[in-house]
Amino acid sequence: MSHSNGTSSSFDFSASKLPLKLFINNEYVNSSGTKKLSVHNPRDGSLVSDSVPVASEQDVDSAVAAAEAAFPAWRKTPPDSRREILLKFASLVEAHDRTLAELTRITLGSPYRTMGSFDTKLCCDSFKYYAGWIDKLEGETHPQDAGFLQIVRNEPLGVVAGLVTWNGPLCTTGFKAAPALAAGNCFILKPSEKTPFAALALGPLIKEAGFPPGVFQVVSGDGSTGALLASHMRIRGLSFTGSIPVGKKIQEMAAKTNLKRVVLELGGKSPAIVFDDCDLENTVAWTVRAITVNTGQVCFAASKVYVQEGIYDKFLAKYKAGIESKVQEMGDPEQESTCIGPLVDKAQSERVKGFIQRGVDERQGTLLTGGKQTEDDGLFVKPTVFTDVDQTAEIYNQEIFGPVAIVNTFKTEEEVIQKANSNEYGLMAGVFTQDINRALRVAGEVDSGMVGINCVSMALLTSPFGGSKASGIGRELGKAGMLAFTEPKTIMVNMTY
Repeated sequence: MSHSNGTSSSFDFSASKLPLKLFINNEYVNSSGTKKLSVHNPRDGSLVSDSVPVASEQDVDSAVAAAEAAFPAWRKTPPDSRREILLKFASLVEAHDRTLAELTRITLGSPYRTMGSFDTKLCCDSFKYYAGWIDKLEGETHPQDAGFLQIVRNEPLGVVAGLVTWNGPLCTTGFKAAPALAAGNCFILKPSEKTPFAALALGPLIKEAGFPPGVFQVVSGDGSTGALLASHMRIRGLSFTGSIPVGKKIQEMAAKTNLKRVVLELGGKSPAIVFDDCDLENTVAWTVRAITVNTGQVCFAASKVYVQEGIYDKFLAKYKAGIESKVQEMGDPEQESTCIGPLVDKAQSERVKGFIQRGVDERQGTLLTGGKQTEDDGLFVKPTVFTDVDQTAEIYNQEIFGPVAIVNTFKTEEEVIQKANSNEYGLMAGVFTQDINRALRVAGEVDSGMVGINCVSMALLTSPFGGSKASGIGRELGKAGMLAFTEPKTIMVNMTY
C-alpha cells in the first residue's frame, strides 16, 4: 500500500536506519557468510556502518536460482503489464528522491544540489524511458531469398547482472536495470562497496512496484562478490561500470567461464578542444563544470583542455577564475549551498593528492591554481589546474578521477587531433567552435565513443553511451542499451513446399 502522497508505506530507511540485508527473491535476508564491510562518511571520517553484508557464493547462487525460476513467466509478461511495473517503480524512486540521495551522500559526500538530485533523477528517467521501449523493440524480416523467409527476433538473455559504480550508484543502476528488465531479463544488482545503501534500500520499492519474486534483486559485497557474478556459469550477461583494470578482470572471468555477454563502461581522459572562434563564455562554463561536478569523480570529465594559441591567454584567465569560484562552493555536503563535497574515501583522496603532489614536485607542468593540500583538508581537494604539461607526464596520461585538469595550447587542427588521440582512452571529447564544418570534421577524426560540439561531459538517455579503445566495450542508453541485453535469433521459414 502507499500513502496518499505517493510514498511507500513500507519504505522506512534513512541515514539513521540503514538497509543491512541482501534483497533476494523479494525478501530481505541475512548474508550466509560472516564477512562485513565498513564504510565511513567522507565529510568527517566518522563510521557510518561496519555491518554491510558481503554476499557469499551461496547467496549469489540463491539469487541466480530465484532469477532462473522467475525468468520464464517474466519474459512472457504482457508488454503493458511490464511497462506499468517499470513506470510505478520510477514513480516510487522519485517519491523517495531525497532519502535515497541521502543514503548515497553519507558515504559518497555528494551534495544534493548537484550529484544527489542528478543521480536519482537519471534513475527515474531511465525506467520511464525504457518502459516506453517494451512494445517497440521491433525485429526484422528479409525478402524471401531462394524460397526462405527470414525473421529476426531480439530475445532476452535470461539472468543478467549489473555491477554499478560508486560515483553515480542510482543513475548507473537505471542505465543497467531498466533496459535489462524491459527486455524481459531477470536482473541482479551489485552496488559498489563504497556506496551500497541506496541500492539496498530499493527492496520495498521493487516489491511495491509489482516485480515478481526473483526478477529484480540486490546483493551487496566487495570485489569477491563481483567476481562470483562475473564467473557464474548461469548468468548470461553482465554490465559493469568502473575502472579499466577491473573491467579487464571481468572480461577475463567471463571468457574463462561461459562467455557471457559483457558490456564494459570504463575510464576516460576526455579532451576538450577549444578553437579561436569559440563562444568563450559557453566554453569556460562547460569545461569548468566538467572537471568540478561530483568533485571531478566522473568518468567523462574533461580533464585535458587544448586551447588554440589565439585565445589561450583570455581563456586561461576566465578558466582560472571559474575554477577558483567553484572553490567557494566547496564544503559540507549536507548544506544546501554546497556544490563540491569531499572525495569518496581516504584511498581516493590519497590517490588524487598524490597525483597533484607529484605533478608539483616533478614539475610535470606549471601549477595555475589549487595544488596546496594539507592534512587539515581531510578528504577535500581543491580543484587544481596545471598548464604546459608535457605529453609524457603522468598527469597528462593517467585518469586521476578527481578535480585535476591540464590546459595546453595548440596551433593547428591536425596537431590537436593527434594530441587528443594520443592515449588509450576514448570515452568522450568536446569540440568548441562556431565553424560547423570544422566541428563535424574534428568530431569525425577524434577517436572517441562520444563527442560534444560546444558541450562536453554529458550523456543523454536517447543515444548510445560508451567509449572506444580501452574506455569500454558495448554501449548503454538509447536503443543500443536495450539491445545489449538481448540475443538476436534468426528464424528461417521454408516457403517452397
